[in-house]
Amino acid sequence: MTADNSINFEEIADWLKIYKETEDEKQKKHLQKVITLAAMPLVKKIARGLARRNTDPVEDIIQVGSVGLVKAVQLYNPKVSENFKTYATYLITGEIRHYLRDKVSMIKAPREIYELAYRVNKLMQKMKDEEGKEPSEVVLAEELGTSVGKIKEVIDVERRKQTISLDQVISTGNDESLSLFDKIADDNHYNLESFQEDKILLNDAIKKLDVKLQEVVILNYFEDLSQTQIASKLGISQMQVSRRLKKALNMLLQILSEKEK
Repeated sequence: MTADNSINFEEIADWLKIYKETEDEKQKKHLQKVITLAAMPLVKKIARGLARRNTDPVEDIIQVGSVGLVKAVQLYNPKVSENFKTYATYLITGEIRHYLRDKVSMIKAPREIYELAYRVNKLMQKMKDEEGKEPSEVVLAEELGTSVGKIKEVIDVERRKQTISLDQVISTGNDESLSLFDKIADDNHYNLESFQEDKILLNDAIKKLDVKLQEVVILNYFEDLSQTQIASKLGISQMQVSRRLKKALNMLLQILSEKEK
């Protein structure tokens, strides 16, 4: 399932417009929760891609990426960038990579791993230049006379060291460009603890939905089934699934708003 197949970015754009225009802080918080849920498949797609070669639990990385998504909602400026998906992708990716970088900095890898890393990187570049593609872990192990496990350990450490460059240019779609650094304000105002609190409130609201709406929300946003897969599982059309998801998100916004009246 791709993120594009399960996220209605047009609807998110409408919610973001309200989010940016309203001065009601409670409404902002409610919109933030619903937008985060609606865009969660994007976080999961990015998290799984970055977690492919490391040993961190994917769920931990998804939660870290979710913090990046919320920051994207809070900091997004449609006058600067017309594409929320692109902006959110940079912040989600940056949050995860900084987490992995910080985590590896606390892990003391054996000296042999660092020495092997130099040889692995050199061989990978050589074989990529000669053959036009990166060699597999098995090939690297054979060429260097070591185990596949050691190669995986090296690649894992190297991967964690990679961080997104704050100087990387982001196209705004308006013949302008900004670095990621230019777009990120003080990011200490939202953290994993805040996300966990929001998640609890959202889960409570989901339980108040009609059973049919709960069903599609859980299957789509928590079990990662595409709308087509949900339709097949429930014996309804994909269009019906789409309508139920849209109704569910709007109902969640209403439930969250009524809760604080």
